[in-house]
Formats: sequence, structure tokens, C-alpha cells
Amino acid sequence: MTHQENAPISITPGAIRFNTDSMKLEYFRIGSEGGSTSSYAGIGTLAAGEWVQITTDSPDIQTGGTRAVIAGGYETPGAGDLSSIEYVNIDSTGNATTFGNLTSTRRGAAPMSSRTRAVFAGGYTTSINYVTISSTGAGANFGSLAISRQHIAGLSNSTRGIVAGGYVPSPGGGTDEIEYITIASEGTPVDFGSLSSNTYFSGGCGSSTRGLIAANTSLNVNTIEFITINTLGNAADFGDLTVGKRQDANQSASNSIRGIFGGAYAPSGGEAIDYVTIATLGNAIDFGDMLNDNIYVTGASSPTRVCFMGGRTKAPSPAPYSHDTMQYVQIMSTGNAVDFGNLITDRYSAAAASNGHGGLG
Repeated sequence: MTHQENAPISITPGAIRFNTDSMKLEYFRIGSEGGSTSSYAGIGTLAAGEWVQITTDSPDIQTGGTRAVIAGGYETPGAGDLSSIEYVNIDSTGNATTFGNLTSTRRGAAPMSSRTRAVFAGGYTTSINYVTISSTGAGANFGSLAISRQHIAGLSNSTRGIVAGGYVPSPGGGTDEIEYITIASEGTPVDFGSLSSNTYFSGGCGSSTRGLIAANTSLNVNTIEFITINTLGNAADFGDLTVGKRQDANQSASNSIRGIFGGAYAPSGGEAIDYVTIATLGNAIDFGDMLNDNIYVTGASSPTRVCFMGGRTKAPSPAPYSHDTMQYVQIMSTGNAVDFGNLITDRYSAAAASNGHGGLG
């Protein structure tokens, strides 16, 4: 079924289809909240289920577990933006390892990834870079954004990457623009649609069919919007976070069922973690707390964990201003974050992508 066709009236769990957009086999599974099998996933508020890609590849085969690649960001003031890339295995704990360098420095880029490739778009630049997740080495040129922007939401499924919102430094202000790329090929992003308003700070995550974008223009906004990744169109309202936050530095991540939001700038501090069920619509629920009140962290996920990396203190003091800390939560439980290890370099407003996130099924 292509995305132009009407959804089937009834889908039996376990049904198989060939997706002519992705050229992949998919099966239909029931969502975690149950729901009617006669309702199509993503229509209305029922968690009926979703189409999931059938794959013979996995993070375990590729990298011995889900690998998160962390790129760019801003170091301690005076040191400037970073081009360095590090990686960790999300399924274990421990310190990060050197991966390579991007072609240029960037901060607040949009991260997107398939099983094999991680793409980082923008971040005080128009440049888009990519790396092969299972290897190490330098980033390569993918293409260019039309304008330089940063603090951009990035999310993806196995074929398509979404770039949404962000701050445009010249002439200054936010944008409501949503664009998409085809991860397996290089090129210029294509228009997808629009967010409900211009945004300055954005974070994204999702399942293989639905993308969530938490984006705002001030500290007092707590909205979440959603899109259907393999179609084109404007974002629609999903619900609200538990408190108004500045959804900066792509601190949201997910498996195929839950989206997790943590470590954003909020008036009460950056320690709160929220979660939502991606297949339904509704407001976020309290998950737990970060280990500290770091803000501007970056998040990446495996099917079972979200790892939050880096960040900085809410105010320039006490030192250190930026951090090398990493922490994680178990996605399908609730509770406070646990220590994971340390990055090589202190950084905040970095971008992170993995080969095991929720958009990959």
C-alpha cells in the first residue's frame, strides 16, 4: 500500500504487506494500549497498532548492540563549537569512544538515522553531514539546508529523515518549516509541510509511522505536535508536556511505543522527564527525574533504553558550565535516571543518533 491509497477498513494483526515507498516487507502489530483491530494506526486516538518493517538486520549484528553517535555541540565558553564525534553502546554502560570529526563545527543540529547511516543537518550552518554508524571516521557531505538554522528537531524512520523548526540566526527568529530527506541518498531537503507556528527550539522522536515534535518559542510553551512520516502535510496537535519547557538540543528519544522527553530548559529546572504513548494522542505523564538539572542534553535510544548525554548547568555558575555526564532510563518502566558513564569532551546542544531507535521498528 502506498501512502496515497486509502487505509484498509480492517487489518488483522500479523498481516503482511509490501510497502512500495520503502520497498520493504512490513507486518501489522497491535499497539501497547490495545484498541480495535478495525481501526487503522494513527487515525484518531485509538492505539490500534502500526506497520513495522521486517528486517534481517539489527544493531546486535551491526555493532554488538545499539550504537549512539554524538556529534558537535558547544564546549565550555571560550572553547567554541565542536566538530568531534563520539560513540557509546547504549545496551551497556561505560565511557564514550572517539569516532571522528564532522566536516565543520555545529551546534543544535538535527539528528536522523537508519540502521546504517546517521545524518546531522544544520546547527549554525547549512551543511548536512553523514557517517556510517558501524564504522568510525570523518563525516561526509550529504547536502545543504536552504538557510542556516540550529536547535532543530530531527527524527526518522528507516528511509526518511525529518528536519523541523529551529532558530534562524539571520535575520533572527524561528521557523515553522518541516523538510525531509531520503537517508540512503544525498541531496537537498524537500518541503514536507509546516508546524503550527514558528519555533526557536525543537526536539523530535517517533515510531516508524509517526513523528513527534516538541517545539516552542518561549519557556512557557509545552506543546507536542505530530506528523505521519511517509506522507506530506502540516503538523497537528498531539498534547502537552507536563510543564512548559524549551525543547532544545534534541533531548527527546523513543522506542516504537514510547517517546521520552528530558533535560530541557524549564523555569523549575531541567531535571523532569516526561513520556507519551506515540500511537495515541494525549498529554505527557511524569516519568521521573534526571540525575542533575543539566539542560541542553542530547538523547539517543535503543529498543529498551534512552541515554541522555552532556548538557550544561542552568546558569553559568557553578562550574563546570558544560558537562561530560551520561545517564539512562529504561523506556518501558518509570523512575529516575541512572549513571551511564562520561563523554570524552564536555558538550551541550550536541546531536545524537542511533541504529536502534523507535523509528526503525
